[in-house]
Amino acid sequence: MEDDHFLYALSSNNAWAGYKSHQNPHFFPKLADGQTPQILWLGCSDSRCPETTILGLQPGDVFVHRNIANIIAPTDINTSAVIEYAVAHLKVKHVVLCGHTSCGGAAAALGDSRVGGVLDTWLAPLRAVRYANKEVLDAIKDERARGTKIAELNVEAGVNVLMANVTVREAIEERGLQVHGCLFEIGCGRIRDLGLGTKGRGGLGLDGQEDVVRGRHAQIVFRGGRGEMSVK
Repeated sequence: MEDDHFLYALSSNNAWAGYKSHQNPHFFPKLADGQTPQILWLGCSDSRCPETTILGLQPGDVFVHRNIANIIAPTDINTSAVIEYAVAHLKVKHVVLCGHTSCGGAAAALGDSRVGGVLDTWLAPLRAVRYANKEVLDAIKDERARGTKIAELNVEAGVNVLMANVTVREAIEERGLQVHGCLFEIGCGRIRDLGLGTKGRGGLGLDGQEDVVRGRHAQIVFRGGRGEMSVK
């Protein structure tokens, strides 16, 4: 019984690959030729936040790095290597750091109990965010709202680290790389732009209106005013 989920996943993959090949015979051969993603997605490992799915995009559209609680630490060589490769070599146009509601890491950081093992070390930056914003967080009595708030603050802290990254800074100055901080609302399936990063609130494009990232079968629009990312 324990193997059922894995066997189902393999069967599902086979069906998906067959469907995609039937839909577009050139899809996989083109993917095999290389990748030219326009977005670097930095997100949480949570199973409810599959970036390509929630963006409505396709394989090859998004370069991805995910970890528990989407923590961006300047000393984490894993994250730093992904950022450097995506920005300096793949030349992505957008770096998106996205947290989410109902985050287990956020809940753990708000608690005073040890999680155990390496997890306590990993969550230390998020607990630092908690202590740095103690008054703000303590004033929020609703537990769910408090969890959402620390998730937003965590994204803000991560964006600050990104904006101080040398590779990111050079790309911003040399070719207009954009950095965005967002929150995925699991309860409704929508991504909310927190107005952080290179362009401030609304995630405006270089022309001050909107910036369109076109994928293979869809596109995502970073639009000002409404403060959210929408998929067309």
